[in-house]
Amino acid sequence: MTSTKIAFIGAGSVVFTQGLLADIFAFPELRNAHIALHDIDSERLTTAHGAARHIADRLTAEGNASEAASGTAGGRRTGTGPLITAHAQRREALEGADFVINIVQVGMREATRTDFDVPARYGLRQTIGDTLGIGGIFRALRTFPLLKSLGEDIAEVCPDAWLLNYTNPMAMNVQYLAQATGLTRVVGLCHSVYWTIRDLSDLLGVPHQEVTYQAAGVNHQAWVLRLEHQGADLYPRLDALVEQNPELRRRVRVDMYRRLGYYPTETSEHSSEYVPWYLHHDSEVERLRLPIGAYLGIVDENIAEYEGTRDALAAGTPLHVEGTMEYAPQIIHSITTGTPRTVYGNVPNHGLIDNLPAAGTVEVPCLVDGSGVQPTRVGALPAQCAALNRGYLSMNDLVVRAALEDDPRSVRQAAMADPATAAALPVERIWDLCDDMVRAHGDLLQPGLRATLGH
Repeated sequence: MTSTKIAFIGAGSVVFTQGLLADIFAFPELRNAHIALHDIDSERLTTAHGAARHIADRLTAEGNASEAASGTAGGRRTGTGPLITAHAQRREALEGADFVINIVQVGMREATRTDFDVPARYGLRQTIGDTLGIGGIFRALRTFPLLKSLGEDIAEVCPDAWLLNYTNPMAMNVQYLAQATGLTRVVGLCHSVYWTIRDLSDLLGVPHQEVTYQAAGVNHQAWVLRLEHQGADLYPRLDALVEQNPELRRRVRVDMYRRLGYYPTETSEHSSEYVPWYLHHDSEVERLRLPIGAYLGIVDENIAEYEGTRDALAAGTPLHVEGTMEYAPQIIHSITTGTPRTVYGNVPNHGLIDNLPAAGTVEVPCLVDGSGVQPTRVGALPAQCAALNRGYLSMNDLVVRAALEDDPRSVRQAAMADPATAAALPVERIWDLCDDMVRAHGDLLQPGLRATLGH
């Protein structure tokens, strides 16, 4: 088998990179892959390279030894391992790549803190701030220039590669990539559907592998349309549990499920930001135990984990890394080997969900095999679910339009259309907030969007 080349863009997100590599090297057919790591932070790149080498040495040795002992190597070369290279220059990492995994976070902790601190001065509450809202808007706007240049590089040096995007805001980023770069082999990946089903299975006391399900909608706001065990609908059992347990009812996603009839596929912290009903009301924040600013703590934890990995490598201490069951390694394995799988991907709508905008990015089941990633048509969502998704996608469209047309007014209009922002602030304050965010992010934005407009 020809060695598969996988380029990691933003490999300095070391903890996530390690989990993905553990998943990749768990497949015997991928143990001889070429892993090309790129990051603009030299220290993080060095750390990622060392961690990748450590994981590769351990997992490939364990896997090869096991296969050799059991006689299951099937003609594969045992005793070998992947080629792992580190590149300060992105185009070098991309050269000849079969797959590109994008995990870049533009601006890192400082930009994320700006996304929370500036809106907080206006009384605007956020929990995660990476998908919709002011945080999502400005995370997208500072990511788009990177996506445009990345797309141009892919088109030139590895035009047949699949771009597997993990960078948020997922739906806006995939829409921008489709409209600004013309790339067609792009899939946005998120673990929210998988872990929602796992958590529901545990809650209901049903083995996860025996559950059949279908979900669809938009990233972080998709809906579990079907949930069954051995042909029986599990929703009545979930209803009974919710009715019996008042603590379950103190979660946003359960509250939304009770009122909308379909379980949302993202955590309560995320879900609270995409609707106007919760974060603006003190009583709801308390009732539903919403952790304001929770993502800042997650960012600090990620940095601590990174520093722990860096220090462990320097000391020669073994790293403990487990697989993460992420979709990217599964897609790479299926396309490389022809093994059929179903994953959930974020792709341009193009008739997949009838009652959502055609240009929007939707999250649907995708079939994967040697021919690539093939999204499946879902049809129409329940009307109440589609109504929320349409508002989400309309806001996304304004943000993408702002970047494509260099139109700073569209940035403000996107913020006006955002449900949680509109619930908390009058329009003059929304425009003032956008001006302050533009000033704070400065050169991270494309030049045409750095203007302040006042009212």
